[in-house]
Amino acid sequence: MVDCGVYRSGFPDTANFGFLETLKLRSVLYLCPEPYPEANLQFLLSNGIKLFQFGLESCKEPFVNIPEDKIREALKIVLDARNHPILIHCKRGKHRTGCVVGCLRKLQKWCLSSIFDEYQRFAAAKARVSDQRFMELFDTSSLKNLPSPLTLRNVGSFESPYLAPIHQ
Repeated sequence: MVDCGVYRSGFPDTANFGFLETLKLRSVLYLCPEPYPEANLQFLLSNGIKLFQFGLESCKEPFVNIPEDKIREALKIVLDARNHPILIHCKRGKHRTGCVVGCLRKLQKWCLSSIFDEYQRFAAAKARVSDQRFMELFDTSSLKNLPSPLTLRNVGSFESPYLAPIHQ
């Protein structure tokens, strides 16, 4: 669980479908360019789950740019309450998923050290400096005025009737 109604994982297979049913998902945000497997498509169809696919290539090489426009569009899907509950995943749930979640955390006003800690918990020995640099430099300004049910503190004039006030 990333936040209320937002989940992350590696690539789900048929053994995971029973658990995924308990989440009552409305949407899946798939971050890989490969076609979604037929068994997974059938699972989504039979459970009325919408698939959003953003074909982000895996960036193992240094100095390969992560497409900021695609991350921004993916975040718009995550921030839209009509898509909740939503599962964000790539192949292993580490790098591409980690970048999307890290940018979401930035919107939530997390400090960079906490964003990087969370990223590293999932990426472990495979953490990439280029992913962390991307999250650090990601510009959240165009997303700040989007309404969201998530705990976005001090973001635009957003107030949610679903959240208790946060006292600092």
